[in-house]
Amino acid sequence: MRKSFLLAFGCVVCAVQAQDSPQAFVGATLLTMDGPPIANGTLLVDQGRIVAVGSQVAIPATATVHQLDGKVIMPGLVDTHSHIGQVAGADRSAPIQADVRALDSINSRHAGFMKARAGGITTVNVMPGSGHLLSGQTSYLKLRNASSIEQLAIRTESGGMAGGIKMANGTNPLRASPFPGTRGKAAALMRAQLVSAQEYCQRRESDNPPARNLGQDALCEVFSGERIVHHHSHRHDDVLTVLRLADEFNFRVVLHHVSEGALVADAIAKAGVAASIIHIDSPGGKLEVMNLLPDNGKVLADAGVLLAYHTDDPITDSRLFLRSAAMGVRFGLDRETALRSVTINGAKMLDLQDRVGSLTVGKDADFIVLSGDPLSLYTRVEQTWVEGEQVFDLNNPEHALFATGGYGAGRDQVASDVLQLEAAQ
Repeated sequence: MRKSFLLAFGCVVCAVQAQDSPQAFVGATLLTMDGPPIANGTLLVDQGRIVAVGSQVAIPATATVHQLDGKVIMPGLVDTHSHIGQVAGADRSAPIQADVRALDSINSRHAGFMKARAGGITTVNVMPGSGHLLSGQTSYLKLRNASSIEQLAIRTESGGMAGGIKMANGTNPLRASPFPGTRGKAAALMRAQLVSAQEYCQRRESDNPPARNLGQDALCEVFSGERIVHHHSHRHDDVLTVLRLADEFNFRVVLHHVSEGALVADAIAKAGVAASIIHIDSPGGKLEVMNLLPDNGKVLADAGVLLAYHTDDPITDSRLFLRSAAMGVRFGLDRETALRSVTINGAKMLDLQDRVGSLTVGKDADFIVLSGDPLSLYTRVEQTWVEGEQVFDLNNPEHALFATGGYGAGRDQVASDVLQLEAAQ
């Protein structure tokens, strides 16, 4: 019975997609991230892409018109660091496990995905944890209405599933052997692994290639620039160690957390490295974050560092992501940078700036509809759209449950589009 329903549902989806027509969102203030705000603007989307943005947009006669007077539309939020989907990476067998892939452990039906949509997040970097020097390959996902990791995954030009690689230093990876016991040993182990990987990558292109090594293959992608290193680091000396390794081995890196970034902001800026940070109201748990300052974002941005915020969900609930940008402004960050820090800046850190992060013609139609100013704590995310398809609607009771909480908000989901179809019957 269930199988028959899903087959029938698949046919319905095909029919709906085949009959897809342009959609015009009119009357709202548009925060485009690639220009000044547009009052009483129109966003026109078709076939999953943005086809027009402005105050004088010709609306096709075949378009479905959404009247949104008094609302605000901005790009879908980009979360550069999250652990939704019950993701699990490396185990206790070794401190460096580059062969592990986050995508093989993500529960694509987990309630966290719907909560993220309720927070306006449309693109997310799902990462394994930071208890290892290298805990695995991360996954870049679009929060589409989907029921499998293959459907959520962002694809590379070659058709593979896009992602970076997660590294960490500081307190988290320090433990009993075979893990490092000191910061110095941690850096030595990582350096030795990178040297070994360099040699493997060179031999791989020779007439006598080595046996295939999945972990080394992933590090070859790091050296080629195809895979970005997302590096957990808190203390200022740990940050400098990361910059030193990135310079020595010539890999691209995004610093994550960077609790003491304000102390070495000039060094980060000089290295041309981006910083994805988190705002925590009560930084407890570890001594590494004792110097986390609420104006960390302002100091980094003022120094010229490309800045983004992230949730590190469940550390910060995905539904409260916009609050991080708002708190940045509360402590001195300028408004424009704050809005870019949860949209286009994060997209740049994932190499996705040509697809997402701004309301730009030709980009994916990923956007959110807000009840008011995105930096007001009273504003609600009312709608979330991914590639021209609505994936969250606050007026839908099934969806509102994930925004507000309550019984059933933590259950694993049938695909969101199935829920919508069932609700309509």
